Amino acid sequence: MAHRTDKDRVRYAVVGAGNIAQVAVLPAFAHAKENTELAAIVSDNAEKRASLGKKYGVATATYADLETIADQEEVDAVYLALPNTLHRPFVERAAAAGLHVLCEKPMAMTPDDCEAMVSACDEADVRLMIAYRLHFEECNLRAVEIVRSGQIGEPRFFSAAFSQQVRSGDIRTQSQTGGGALFDLGIYCINAARFLFAAEPIEVVAFQVHGSDERFREVDEMTSGLVRFPGNCIAQITASQGASDVDSYRIVGTDGDLRVEPGFGYTGVLKHFLTVGGKTEETTFGKRDQFAPELVHFSQCILEGTRPRPSGREGWADVRVMDAMAQSARTGERVALDRFDPGARPDPSQEIRKPAVRPPKTVHAPSPSR
Repeated sequence: MAHRTDKDRVRYAVVGAGNIAQVAVLPAFAHAKENTELAAIVSDNAEKRASLGKKYGVATATYADLETIADQEEVDAVYLALPNTLHRPFVERAAAAGLHVLCEKPMAMTPDDCEAMVSACDEADVRLMIAYRLHFEECNLRAVEIVRSGQIGEPRFFSAAFSQQVRSGDIRTQSQTGGGALFDLGIYCINAARFLFAAEPIEVVAFQVHGSDERFREVDEMTSGLVRFPGNCIAQITASQGASDVDSYRIVGTDGDLRVEPGFGYTGVLKHFLTVGGKTEETTFGKRDQFAPELVHFSQCILEGTRPRPSGREGWADVRVMDAMAQSARTGERVALDRFDPGARPDPSQEIRKPAVRPPKTVHAPSPSR
């Protein structure tokens, strides 16, 4: 399929019609009209195809017919909103069809899978971007700016906690779909530590808990670990799918600290609590559409022939840390990490503001939390 970059809008097929696609990705196209257009929805659920196709006025297809619908509807790119274990095969299929790929995180389940995905897109000369929505969001980019400015002095340690009570039967409780607390929630904590320290981990040690709850027979209910960075900086993270809702991170420096709470969500306001010299300043960041900015940025990269940020290497950087944490939990030993260059890090210049989305009613796509 030839790349269609001689036009003003990039045409997308959204592949997967689960909760995140229905409540966030599909509505985001209305806020990305300057360079982005929804062309098709791909799902194996017939009721979803009928309802969503009618609602958005677009063609639909099954997974098996992705290449066919892409050709018929002149699709340029796909947004993959699929279970984690399907990311690699669908990235490779899309690349082989000449389609650019915006893939949900985590990028994949293993570093080898990530490497194969990057290679497939490079060989096909298509763009690959991983959907780190917070890399375009003011609250988190301002946190980067505060740390880099030296307001809290030299960063010393980071802590993060992200938890929810996952719904029984959700794909996040199934090993075959890549579920578990570490890959679903822990990735946010790891990514935040990496972009705030502006460095890559060199060593990890971690513990995982399954407990006696029937929901967690196949996956980790909770993962907690220490991640060591160069310069003797330490990050402590805990992710759980069996605990009350918590969503926060904090970076402490030699002269002050910044607490962001909530910091990872996409449905409500986010807040900063900056403490320097014993005085705390609170800043609230209003509700925003965090998904439309991803589409706008990726479409711009496709149209201009530039490399997207965050790239596949950014996704790879997190997966290798999570893989090492899982290994440490299995063996009871520390795991060292090789040097790694993910490329450009999140920068305040990436901020894109779009108005908040009112979550629509979903079709066979309940919330992951109970």
